[in-house]
Amino acid sequence: MKLRLAILTVAGISIAGSCMAQPQKLWGVRMAETVMKIYPDSIVVKRAGELVANRPARWDYEQGVVLKAFDQLGAYTHDKSYMQYAKKIIDHFVNADGSIRTYDLLEYNIDHVTPGRVVLALYRETGEEKYKKAADLLHEQLNWQPRTKEGGFWHKHRYPYQMWLDGLYMGEPFSAEYAQLFHQDKNFDDIINQFVWMEKHVRDAKTGLLYHAWDESKKQRWADPATGHAPGFWGRGMGWYAMALVDVLDYIPANHPRRKEMIAILQRLGTALKNYQDPASGVWYQVVDKATTQGNYLEASASCMFVYALAKGSRLGYLDKSYSALAKKGFDGILKNFIETDQQGLVHLTKTVSVGGLGGTPYRDGSFEYYISEPLRTDDLKGIGPFIQASIEMDLLTPIHKP
Repeated sequence: MKLRLAILTVAGISIAGSCMAQPQKLWGVRMAETVMKIYPDSIVVKRAGELVANRPARWDYEQGVVLKAFDQLGAYTHDKSYMQYAKKIIDHFVNADGSIRTYDLLEYNIDHVTPGRVVLALYRETGEEKYKKAADLLHEQLNWQPRTKEGGFWHKHRYPYQMWLDGLYMGEPFSAEYAQLFHQDKNFDDIINQFVWMEKHVRDAKTGLLYHAWDESKKQRWADPATGHAPGFWGRGMGWYAMALVDVLDYIPANHPRRKEMIAILQRLGTALKNYQDPASGVWYQVVDKATTQGNYLEASASCMFVYALAKGSRLGYLDKSYSALAKKGFDGILKNFIETDQQGLVHLTKTVSVGGLGGTPYRDGSFEYYISEPLRTDDLKGIGPFIQASIEMDLLTPIHKP
């Protein structure tokens, strides 16, 4: 129990302020019910054009995103069923000796670190040694992850010399919680550096927006030959980075001399997101700076991520209190533009882009045309997780949202 109370405090969630006695259902609770209905036994990650039945369940970052949201929802509502569900999923993969089924450390794929956040939550909750060993294994990957000359993590071994915005979410919240839980404060400087270096290489001085990635070698076709950054401002890429900022700040000690650097980065990004929030809908476009370009569209996952980060940043004092109103406008826009209810009363999140990447085969060049070409999905896990988290943050800021 003491371990559980610790994580509630760390996450900035007040036990006294929870909604456990309120009769209405949070939107996040309704979305969690949808997930558990669709995936009663295990979360099988869909890929574009694939049927669920055709892809065996694997250790995957998308599961980590959703199950971390379930962890937060359980802590907020005091409903143990969410963590029980997460435990059932994680236990499909984490063996008694702490090894992880389908996980390969030598791929050095930073995406695969993400479910470690749920592993740490389970260790806090249960004290079972297998979760500690699994977390140690994932942290060992970060110890050996290839780096740029400065020290920034490569996104994957097969994407050499490249830092992606996505990678900051995939690796750093886990790394920061691990450092706090196991008293490895010396690692906080390295964690902060990842954000500082990423912003240095991809922030556009004119708009304040962040390009999707940076190639240190400048050899990729998508890389600007002078700067090495990617050509576009992809919404979900910035969403990953924004969520990573507010989540990592949960673990960096209040007296850490560089904590203010993280807050300053969040404030700069918050200003840019405010400037590019669609005034009519309250949400954001797939390619954030091209609202009027034909083919662009309002995208769900980025909008959920931005609302979560802006609401949490405002609530915890990192951003001006005026950002809570922007977050509320964004959440209302999400409900209006992306949420549908079926005949069973289950809610569904629509219009989440299936993927956004760079390089590979076929080659993804980071152009506007590329980003708008990827298919959209309903109930995509990368949108569902942030939606649940945004719902919790909105309930912390305002009275409960009534469906």
